[in-house]
Amino acid sequence: MEKIGFIGLGIMGKPMATHLLRAGHSLNVLKTSQASKEMESMGATLHATPAELARASEVVITCLPDSPEVEAIVLGQEGVAEGVREGMLYIDMSTIAPATARKVCEILTAKGVDCLDAPVSGGQAGAEAATLSVMAGGTAAAFGRALPVLQKMGKNIVHIGESGAGQVTKACNQIVVGMTIQAVAEALTLAKKAGVDVARVREALLGGFAQSKILDVHGQRVIEGNYKPGFKVKLHRKDMNIALQTGRELSVPLPGSALVSTQMDALIARGEGELDHSGLALLLEGLAGL
Repeated sequence: MEKIGFIGLGIMGKPMATHLLRAGHSLNVLKTSQASKEMESMGATLHATPAELARASEVVITCLPDSPEVEAIVLGQEGVAEGVREGMLYIDMSTIAPATARKVCEILTAKGVDCLDAPVSGGQAGAEAATLSVMAGGTAAAFGRALPVLQKMGKNIVHIGESGAGQVTKACNQIVVGMTIQAVAEALTLAKKAGVDVARVREALLGGFAQSKILDVHGQRVIEGNYKPGFKVKLHRKDMNIALQTGRELSVPLPGSALVSTQMDALIARGEGELDHSGLALLLEGLAGL
């Protein structure tokens, strides 16, 4: 059981790290939050800096909000890169720009470290149930070594291709999720404005070709008005911007993604960026006069 350093104990990271600890891995975490104290009480070891954490680990995993945080934690002063040694494995499970993933991997590979960009989908529920979908980019050797670790956190684990391919796949995932939430929000807003029983509309649609996990899970959230974050609007907006930037770099027009990103901008401007991304329905209901 390899010694694992885990950085990023947020809504997703904390349950993911907990699964590793319960599976019997020695776990190293940064002493930077209340969550780290909780992990210490479960048996994790606290470290002052990413470099110190890396020196005590054989595998380092990051699960951070965005590209700048990953660069700072890995490449910054007293960062992971200062503590790694030849033969280690680095897995980034954040959702970041593909270009950043490739940059980090290039620097660590030069130090003899195997690298994998392995963003996830499944939200808080998937993290807690260890059923996340994992999209991995990197060498076959890095993926093979990482697989037993990833299997403790996820179920659908796919090696997509070379470094950065995992992040491209996550951008595609977020396009589909964002646009589907938009579609569900529009449909349920229309039903509500028409005075039709929204719960029954959802029930009927779930039995037909419109069925989707988004309609099932987020449709129920909209009906209940439950926007407690499983995945925050502000984070999904960040992901949509990554998709749009990647599209610009490759000259791929993404008009639907641009619309959803703008809707998310509006929610954030209203002070609702901390809500679950299904909160897109709130914006549409407001525009519809509900």
